[in-house]
Amino acid sequence: MTDPAHPDLQTVLERVADVEGWMTPGQAETLYRAAAECPAGGTIVEIGSFRGRSTIVLASAAPPDADVVAIDPHAGNDRGPQEIDGFTAEAADDHDVFTANLDAAGVADRVRHVRKFSDDALADVTAPIDVLYIDGAHRYAPALNDIRNWGDRVTPGGTMLIHDSFSSIGVTLAILRHLVPGRAFRYVGRSRSMTIYRADLDGGRLANAARQLAQLPWFAKNVALKVALTVGLGRLSTKLGRTAPEWPY
Repeated sequence: MTDPAHPDLQTVLERVADVEGWMTPGQAETLYRAAAECPAGGTIVEIGSFRGRSTIVLASAAPPDADVVAIDPHAGNDRGPQEIDGFTAEAADDHDVFTANLDAAGVADRVRHVRKFSDDALADVTAPIDVLYIDGAHRYAPALNDIRNWGDRVTPGGTMLIHDSFSSIGVTLAILRHLVPGRAFRYVGRSRSMTIYRADLDGGRLANAARQLAQLPWFAKNVALKVALTVGLGRLSTKLGRTAPEWPY
């Protein structure tokens, strides 16, 4: 029997099935396992919650005494693919749906929501971070700031996960700038565009950089697909009776 306070992965997948967001089952499993490995009394920080899909996964898998912090201003910007700005009218609804979704999943009392932009929320988390999930603004400058400013606070041996890696141009450039030549994080792998890093790099910088650079052909494929979808490939596929390609995430 599933423990309601700590449901198994399949139960969590069922709970988030109808929650709007961009996360594959494989990525949900990656988040679930990372949160489950958080030590007792540890800290999990999520940057970019949208309507709570990933938040529910993290909170469901986390130890009962972990501090789970969701940072999202719900300001109507950076909502998702091609929704960078101009969605102020949707901001209040995003926040209300986020709250309702957490409540429906039974994790509302497990999550501390900080309704601020990530660069304004640094003082709201004082403990070292054991698990950091970054899915905030995908433009280069804010993505780089999140990786730098929040990544610096991940405890040795902790985990950092980044969504839309080698898919978003801004996020990928930030990774190339900070993590590929970096000294702190070891690239573990990815679930599609969700990369996994461990704060335990000790030597082997060239090999670590090479493993990340090896993802660039997949990045080029994703960018080409996004361009094709933007200029109407999806509509053309539908007219030809084929399934439109999915926006890569």
